[in-house]
Amino acid sequence: MRKALYLVVAFGVLLVIAVIASGAYAQRWLNESLPTLQDPVAYELPKGKSMRALAQDLAARGIVDRPRVWELWARYTGDANKLRAGEYALTPGLTPVQLLKLFTSGEVILHSVTLIEGTNIRDLRAMLARNTSLRSLTAGMSNEELMAALGEINLHPEGQFFPDTYRFPRGTSDLDILKIAHRRLQTELTARWQQRASDLPLASPYEALILASIVEKETALDRERPLIAGVFAQRLRRGMRLQTDPTVIYGLQEAYDGNIRRADLTRDTPYNTYTRAGLPPTPIAMVGAASLDAAVRPESTDALFFVATGEPDGSHYFSRTNDEHQAAVQRYLRKLRSR
Repeated sequence: MRKALYLVVAFGVLLVIAVIASGAYAQRWLNESLPTLQDPVAYELPKGKSMRALAQDLAARGIVDRPRVWELWARYTGDANKLRAGEYALTPGLTPVQLLKLFTSGEVILHSVTLIEGTNIRDLRAMLARNTSLRSLTAGMSNEELMAALGEINLHPEGQFFPDTYRFPRGTSDLDILKIAHRRLQTELTARWQQRASDLPLASPYEALILASIVEKETALDRERPLIAGVFAQRLRRGMRLQTDPTVIYGLQEAYDGNIRRADLTRDTPYNTYTRAGLPPTPIAMVGAASLDAAVRPESTDALFFVATGEPDGSHYFSRTNDEHQAAVQRYLRKLRSR
């Protein structure tokens, strides 16, 4: 009887020692860098995935080498029920404890998409479609359906999105990006319209957006934008046609092959500012802040014409009279031909 009692006590002591040793080992493992995580890994945690399934998947991928210990720790701390879906960056040096905290933090990888000034709606939609981090909701939509989805019925989509770099977690929809960019455009345009020049020959914020889009396509130099806007403002005040090539090109759409010909300048479209007076019916591209600023506060000038100089910086020469302008055109054409 005494011997049996001794064996029971001894077994109990050994069991306690084993439990303590296992606990100490588990604590040490939980707080040491994962030896299996040698390279950065992007891991996507799907919505609704259980703690057990997560532990088993990470083990199968060779990231967690003690999945059962990790799972039990997550259940003990309560973090097993706090997992947040998303794409996470797993980096060498992470401990199992830190890994668990990462999956409950929501600090997911942010991807980015850049909307570029001067891009038209066709190229914008194609660019978004190529971004594999975005979930496509608009691929089958017409432009009209797209704008309706944004709550803008009967509004032309051209120029309605503000160019910038937008960051987002994987799985964000292309429609979400367009909603954000459209709201940003409205905010930027409204703010600038409120600060417009008192003598601006424009009747609405939309007209300012149209003029800004022309300025955007005419020059890449911020220093020139106010002066170019000033030329167009002068022409509008005098009832002169704007005669700007980018609007003609936009009106040609797919027929434009990279060269603008004399016949194109006389081919009438709603966007041909050689054949039609005033502004075109819609913007012709996305506009940046500098072009918006120029459109609402153009530089005061007597110039009515400008021509590209052909210099590497993309600058223009400005003229007050048609004779001066034609002389400048010939001068810079000779210069280009000599090159």
